[in-house]
Amino acid sequence: MVKRIRYFIFLRDVFIIAVGAFGGPTAHLAMLIKKMVKERAYLTEEELMELNALCQILPGPTSTQTITAIGFKIGGPILAYLTLMVWLIPAFCIMTTVGVLMSHFDEKDKSVEFTKFIQPMAVGFVAYAAYVISTKIVKSYEAGAIMMISAVLSFMLKSPYVFPILLLGSGALTAVKFNEQPVEPHKKMKVEWSNFILWAVVFLVIAALGHFTKLLPIRILENFYRNGSLIFGGGQVLIPLLYTEFVEFKHYLTSEEFLTGYAAVQAVPGPVFSFASYIGALSMREYGVMGEILGSVLATIGVFLPGTFFIFFVIKFWEQLKKFRIVRASIEGINAASSGMVIAAAFLLFQPLEPDFINMAMIIGTFLILMFTKIPPPFIILTGLIAGFVLIYF
Repeated sequence: MVKRIRYFIFLRDVFIIAVGAFGGPTAHLAMLIKKMVKERAYLTEEELMELNALCQILPGPTSTQTITAIGFKIGGPILAYLTLMVWLIPAFCIMTTVGVLMSHFDEKDKSVEFTKFIQPMAVGFVAYAAYVISTKIVKSYEAGAIMMISAVLSFMLKSPYVFPILLLGSGALTAVKFNEQPVEPHKKMKVEWSNFILWAVVFLVIAALGHFTKLLPIRILENFYRNGSLIFGGGQVLIPLLYTEFVEFKHYLTSEEFLTGYAAVQAVPGPVFSFASYIGALSMREYGVMGEILGSVLATIGVFLPGTFFIFFVIKFWEQLKKFRIVRASIEGINAASSGMVIAAAFLLFQPLEPDFINMAMIIGTFLILMFTKIPPPFIILTGLIAGFVLIYF
């Protein structure tokens, strides 16, 4: 009974964090320290930072994996899955609603000109993310070269199949420098493969179902599951993959719809990965509102589930794994390639926009506001929306 009450209080705390979790992974981590460590003492700050470091090097959404791992540490797999659901619900509901509304505007031929300012603002957000990630990650000439090559190839080739090759190849390039890493004594690892096997089985089953049935819902689930299995570096790295696959490759969304949704997710609490909910909804618009909700659910499950499997798999032997020099060395290349993809995303998202004074001013202005002020992203986006309404309707 005591355990149940404790778990309920923990899930309530997770929900409180979820509805106020603006500002991305760094802000999320600060909230976790305040609520989970200082107020509730579910774990120590050292344990939290260790979990967060682990999640940063795994594919998937860092904040989501960290808070899920806390649930796993406190109450095992069941509490972890409940934690994941509670954490996702606010962002999922909001982004699904935004997707359905965008589809409604499209069907009724209603103008979405009021979003004209937040589209270039979205490019400013991506450009700022590229700047921040590159300055934090690039610590050597090799990493800088990998980042630039990754940016150029991502921009030129524009294929979703390029990204996993770039990530794995870049990791292999820096893994050869493992001798530069300090030697740490380690014991023989005991690995429980069940969650990794589960990830692989789900991957193969939905890939096969998508191939043979050609059903759009199954293909959406497979697309997002694949993307969720390959994203290193957080939600910003998801953007170039989604844009390339769903706008340029499959044409499920227009570039304007994509930019509007990306701007909206900056104003939503919770993980940036919730952008998948919006894209899933619009990808299924031909099936009506229920189809859009189904598409959102499948996209959300697809993009978040792999990271959950990975954290459950690795957390049990992380203490031993991180002591291998080749593992630590490969992270440098993977992160550098990820930052290059975000740079490419900024240019890809800029391409559909008119290079006029207003768009350039909004991009540069957003970048500078993010760099030199502490104005929360929701207020920046809200200002852009209000300005759009005033311009169009008044």
